[in-house]
Amino acid sequence: MNTLIKMTLLATFILGFVLPFAYYFFGAKSRSRYKRALVGNIAAVITGIVIATILAYNPDFQLLAAEPAVAGQAVDTGFATGMGYIAAALVTGLSCIGGGVAVASASSAALGAISEDDSIFGRSLIFVGLAEGIALYGLIISFMILGQL
Repeated sequence: MNTLIKMTLLATFILGFVLPFAYYFFGAKSRSRYKRALVGNIAAVITGIVIATILAYNPDFQLLAAEPAVAGQAVDTGFATGMGYIAAALVTGLSCIGGGVAVASASSAALGAISEDDSIFGRSLIFVGLAEGIALYGLIISFMILGQL
């Protein structure tokens, strides 16, 4: 791995984790201070990961390119492959978060309804299952993306 990418990831760690939590723990502990530390954490980590990704997969920045297997063969820098992996990870993660939020609200409403009337158990189970389907759809899409790489 290139030294510049290592330094970027180290700066991401320090700016994203160490400084925001030091800011929170060495001051007056309040809700607004916690929110500022959390926003600083998220912003620094996302910025550092984006910069490291750009450095790693930029076609003009050829420090990570592999040697060609055959003399004269063009080297694929892997930018499209890297973006495909990032897309598959985002699809899986965001669909699972959405499915979790949907299951949380649907199942709590279903439990409340079942406690009042036992005959609606089957209908409420269908709604909870539909909410879980969101995560499965995202997983299927990520498999389709990975199949194209």
